[in-house]
Amino acid sequence: MTTFKVATYNVNSIRSRLHIVIPWLREKRPDVLCMQETKVENVKFPVKDFEEAGYHVVFSGGKRYNGVAIASLEKPEDVSCGLEDSEPFDTDRLIRGVFSGISVVNLYVPQGRGRDMPQFQYKLQWFVRLRNFLKKHYTPGDMLVCCGDINVAREGIDVHDPKRLLGHADFTPEVWEAFDSLTSWGLFDIFRKHHPGEERQYAFFDYRVPGAVDRDLGWRVDHILATSSLSDLSVDCYIDLDPRRAEKPSDHTVMIAEFEKLS
Repeated sequence: MTTFKVATYNVNSIRSRLHIVIPWLREKRPDVLCMQETKVENVKFPVKDFEEAGYHVVFSGGKRYNGVAIASLEKPEDVSCGLEDSEPFDTDRLIRGVFSGISVVNLYVPQGRGRDMPQFQYKLQWFVRLRNFLKKHYTPGDMLVCCGDINVAREGIDVHDPKRLLGHADFTPEVWEAFDSLTSWGLFDIFRKHHPGEERQYAFFDYRVPGAVDRDLGWRVDHILATSSLSDLSVDCYIDLDPRRAEKPSDHTVMIAEFEKLS
């Protein structure tokens, strides 16, 4: 059975991670790769490297911080960036398009820093804005996938030490509530559909923790969420640790979901 593969990867600087991304694309050939934290202004995005690997690429970013991009085997349709509301649009945190009839929204949700900081309130409000964005542009009956670095570890099993880490900006009741409000619009966690209750499944490993990957000291803050109609077509979702074990890696690795292709 041929499948439609969607992958997400916080690259933590695309130009610093090309030695991982391009060979991975050539080997794995996902239909879509959503990237976050590209950290490059648009005029300097390495378009040619993707084209030589057989991929179209759309992107939106700025110097040093944030940045999002989508690489795809097929040329995308209806590409746009940002939340399109009255707040700062955050065009370097959201990019979307349609690929083979499937709408893909690539997200880099603000991390929030600490619960007592203004950035945390901005993060919580971002989830409200994102839900409004989805309500404006889509319906829960659409073929829609939202993925990226969402900066939420929703369950205790999504972090390696839930007692110690409780209260972190990515692992705290306020963020869980914001995430639940988002998903209640009509999104389902594709990874947990295929790995319910499974522990030690992480896609982020802090650089500052020695041997974090081998010691299973990670987080699952990267997500692939889909509407019910697309979730029903999902056949697998998994984490590929090889990019995190590569030389000079990102602190994140790749998560992939596979869906039955639309007829």
